[in-house]
Amino acid sequence: MSAAIVFDLEFTAWSGSLESRWLRPGEFKEVVQIGAIKVDAESWDEIAPFDALVRPRINPTITAYLETLTGITNAAIAARGTDFLPAYQSFVAFADGAPIIAFGRDDLVLTSNLRLYGIAYATPLPRYVNIAPWLAANGVDPRGLHACDIAGAAGAKFEGRRHDALDDARSVALGIKTLVARGAPNPLTTP
Repeated sequence: MSAAIVFDLEFTAWSGSLESRWLRPGEFKEVVQIGAIKVDAESWDEIAPFDALVRPRINPTITAYLETLTGITNAAIAARGTDFLPAYQSFVAFADGAPIIAFGRDDLVLTSNLRLYGIAYATPLPRYVNIAPWLAANGVDPRGLHACDIAGAAGAKFEGRRHDALDDARSVALGIKTLVARGAPNPLTTP
């Protein structure tokens, strides 16, 4: 059985960050949560979860906007959060060389955090697949959607917390599983 990793990130945000693309002074996409599931790459059934809270370095206080959006609180970050590098390394170890899949370019957010923090060496990410083009090719218009919307856009019922990285990864995986079950080609074997 081959495996794949479906993941999602939550990162620092302020009201208006999305619209300004985090280009306002002092705003950076600092990772605050990495959520992932290891799936069977043929059935898309979940094998194991991964969930890490991350303490942002530059903007260490989570905004009220982000708390409301994600449910991640400053208290949770203080109690269970770790520094970015060990969280990143644990995620790469969890992937164990399997391809990593996300909705959008979360791979770039991870690598930009390495640069932002001046981390010169870290284990590179495994092969990355942005699932958005595959979704578009299989009848799901990804424009305006977030990872938490993918299961519903594919016609599946998803129950989870929106903008929780682990639940959002499960939404993406369920969307893929639903479309593959309807005859879409497996995104890992599609050129």
